[in-house]
Amino acid sequence: MSGISEIEFGLDTFGDVPVDDTGRPASYAAAIRQVVAEAVLADELGVDVIALGEHHRPEYAVSTPETVLAGIATRTSRIRLASGVTVLSSDDPVRVFQRFATVDALSNGRAEVILGRGSFTESFPLFGYDLRDYDKLFEEKIELFVRLLDEKPVTWSGTTRAALENADVFPKTESGRLRTWVGVGGSPQSVVRTAQYDLPLMLAIIGGPAKRFAGYVDLYRRAAEQLGTTAHPVGMHSPGFVADTDEEAKEIVWEPYRVIRDRIGGLRGWPPVRREEFEAEIAYGSLYIGSPETVARRIAGAIGDLGVGRFDLIYTAGAQPVSARLRSVELYGSKVIPMVRELLADRR
Repeated sequence: MSGISEIEFGLDTFGDVPVDDTGRPASYAAAIRQVVAEAVLADELGVDVIALGEHHRPEYAVSTPETVLAGIATRTSRIRLASGVTVLSSDDPVRVFQRFATVDALSNGRAEVILGRGSFTESFPLFGYDLRDYDKLFEEKIELFVRLLDEKPVTWSGTTRAALENADVFPKTESGRLRTWVGVGGSPQSVVRTAQYDLPLMLAIIGGPAKRFAGYVDLYRRAAEQLGTTAHPVGMHSPGFVADTDEEAKEIVWEPYRVIRDRIGGLRGWPPVRREEFEAEIAYGSLYIGSPETVARRIAGAIGDLGVGRFDLIYTAGAQPVSARLRSVELYGSKVIPMVRELLADRR
């Protein structure tokens, strides 16, 4: 297991559009401002990272994480500012680097980018990319992005964007290196590629027990050893929600979770989710929902099972009330994180 002092804790959101306490949906503008307010609270509570996902669907307000992160940068002092994830396949590596280097400047070196292929595909037709090029787009663009991380002139050619000839990209970061992860949902090839490029691995665990991903952590470490790269501390992120009691947390989450799960599941041919499945996923799977004590115990177990160095809680799931979301952030920062650290220390 990673040393206790090395464990980091984050909060992730896709900018789900919330409702007020009367059940009225917020505007997209209000939803974005709400994310900023939650990040400010997380910063005050000592949470290590806030990560914003990129989506292009009506349920979510954040389509450009780095823009919102720039706003958060001006109102916070210590929390690191990440994407979760940036869909590199349908973006331009040069522009992604420039935007996050700018956030890094505004935040005095707190920016980091998590690159991914994305679990949704709306961005591909939106920005004029062919889904038949899904794999090739990511493979070529991550190769270019990794070269840009050296912050030196780059010569590169491929089939998915214009070639570069001794191109110097600005702005540079003050540290000389933009912290970069790769988000992986369960593909062995993606795990090995992450090790090949000497980047940290962030596992998206959104179904089933965390322990089933232990093989991917081991694969990453073995691949790094064989390739002569660094086996960085692995991160994981999973959905969850914290309330004062287990029952309160379940009742707040269930209906918005059901609505968004069935909406997305309908596009993928999934049957409607049942309450029994929801309860089972909380008890044994990847939903970290409940009181601070319950959530802390489940998170400590997952960290112990996988030996990860970072745990991020995806703390929004559909149209939850604003007041409940703020309370969840508060409890995660003030109670869950200290409890997890104590539990891990006791197991050493």
